[in-house]
Amino acid sequence: MDILYLMILCSVTLAVIFLIIFIVNAKKGQFEDDESPAVRILLDSEIIKEPENEDKKEEDIKKI
Repeated sequence: MDILYLMILCSVTLAVIFLIIFIVNAKKGQFEDDESPAVRILLDSEIIKEPENEDKKEEDIKKI
């Protein structure tokens, strides 16, 4: 029966430690990111085009 009291005490202590860690991190702003980077890449719809080379533009103008 004594071991049961010890296990309850250890589990409550561990739960309190995790609760304190959670509260400290929540106050620091750890959980304020609404969209994580993994989801943000799926929502990105912009296509990035590379700037064209100036020499290529001049060659196209010369052809015309």
